[in-house]
Parts: sequence; C-alpha cells; structure tokens
Amino acid sequence: LQQQAEQACRQLVRTQEEHEHLLQAAVEQAEELEQSLRSAEAVLAERVAQLRDAQAQLSKNKLLIEELRGENRRFAMALQAAELKQKSMEEKNQLLEEQASALKQLIGKITPASLSG
Repeated sequence: LQQQAEQACRQLVRTQEEHEHLLQAAVEQAEELEQSLRSAEAVLAERVAQLRDAQAQLSKNKLLIEELRGENRRFAMALQAAELKQKSMEEKNQLLEEQASALKQLIGKITPASLSG
C-alpha cells in the first residue's frame, strides 16, 4: 500500500511538473502574443498618423487647386478682354489706314490742281 502511495505521489509530482511546464509555456506564449499585439498597435498608430498627414496634405492640395482654378478663370477673362481690345485696335488701325489712303488720294488730286492753277 505504501508503495502504491509512493508511486501515486511520484505520478502526482510528475503530473504537477508537466502542468507547471505547460503553464510556463502558456505564459511565455501569452507574453509573446502581447508583445506582438503591442508591435501591431504601434504600426497601426504610425499608419493612422501617416493617413492623417496624407489627408491633411490632400485637403491643402484641394484648396490650392481651387485657388488655381479661380486664378485660371481670371486669366482667361483677362486674355479674352485683351483679345477683344486687340481686335478693336486692329479695326481702328484699319480705319485709320483707310482714312490715310483717302487723304493721300485727295492730296494727290488737290496738289496737281493747285500747281496748275
């Protein structure tokens, strides 16, 4: 009976040691998982910060694009006004050239008449 008790006690000790090893392995695995989780959280936080920066830059770029569009519209209107003014000046120039030609013809007609008179 005593031998059976000692054998049972040794078996119990071995079982207890196995359980302690399993528990130790489980604790180590949990610590590794916790460390992995912390690393993943750090990477995620960095990605979130990068996305926020990218979003802020995108907002700035959108505002800049809108400003450039407005400026482009103003330049287009100024160009159109300049083209209209140029066309008007060309028409006035053409009219002046026609008047100058008419005056030359008139002077040409008047001059021989006054020389012969």
